[in-house]
Amino acid sequence: MMEKKTILEAFPTYKIKKDEQLAKHTNTRVGGPADYAFWPQSLAELSAVVDYARQMNLSITVLGNASNLIITDEGLRGLVIFLAELKQITVNEHEIRAEAGAMIIDLAQVAQEHALSGLEWAAGIPGSVGGAVYMNAGAYGGQIDGCLTTAEILTRDGQIQTLTNAELDFGYRHSSVQDTGAILLAATFTLRPAKSEQILAQMEDFNERRASRQPLEFPSCGSVFKRPVGHFAGKLIMDAGLQGYQIGGAQVSTKHAGFIINVGQASGADYVAVIKHVQAVVQAKFGVNLETEVRILGE
Repeated sequence: MMEKKTILEAFPTYKIKKDEQLAKHTNTRVGGPADYAFWPQSLAELSAVVDYARQMNLSITVLGNASNLIITDEGLRGLVIFLAELKQITVNEHEIRAEAGAMIIDLAQVAQEHALSGLEWAAGIPGSVGGAVYMNAGAYGGQIDGCLTTAEILTRDGQIQTLTNAELDFGYRHSSVQDTGAILLAATFTLRPAKSEQILAQMEDFNERRASRQPLEFPSCGSVFKRPVGHFAGKLIMDAGLQGYQIGGAQVSTKHAGFIINVGQASGADYVAVIKHVQAVVQAKFGVNLETEVRILGE
């Protein structure tokens, strides 16, 4: 019988690290170790390692820019895949195709340079294209589902498929990929021609609004809670008197109550504790259940 190899032994030339501290790679600067962390350099590498991991019954977690998530101090078991190096963006007339690891800020910039409108709202979002499609990211009245035409995925059984906008079953901060466990590889967007300088002006306006209202000077996971029906999460948290509430190094921002920031050496446990406290207080005071928009991994 052939001896089983570890994933490092099976792919000695690939960029795979054992016991990698995830805090080095998350926007919150928190997160324990991954058993194995992998940065594929090509689709062939990704397919080969995913296939092997599934044969070895290793759990698989895919992270984009690790911007809208919290990883607990226990870290993640199995294989963590960072798609950051699969980031090619190509333009064909009114269509732009971006690999999942491309930054959505870069995608918006390319659209502006080619006088294509529809992604201005994404100009300051720190996530990847794959992450944005995964959660149907949006801001300032725009959302991914408003301009995405197709997405390419790697299914659980190793097939590459192309899904239409309808097949992605978009909803508020939701896509079907959340339910199927497929890996997003790339997305194609159909945009509208417009004057490049007008697009740039809109992007600059959104970025100025972000800078004035959001605590961009601190590590954070972005907007923590989904918008409850009929309410704004940030206003509920502010009205509950929770701005500045802090456990360890995690604090409800005094600049924008919808953000929890790392003010120094926060742990994953600090973040989770602050979230649970905010949920409990808002529920008790206003009878509103705040659902997390941010993903909490590793509990």
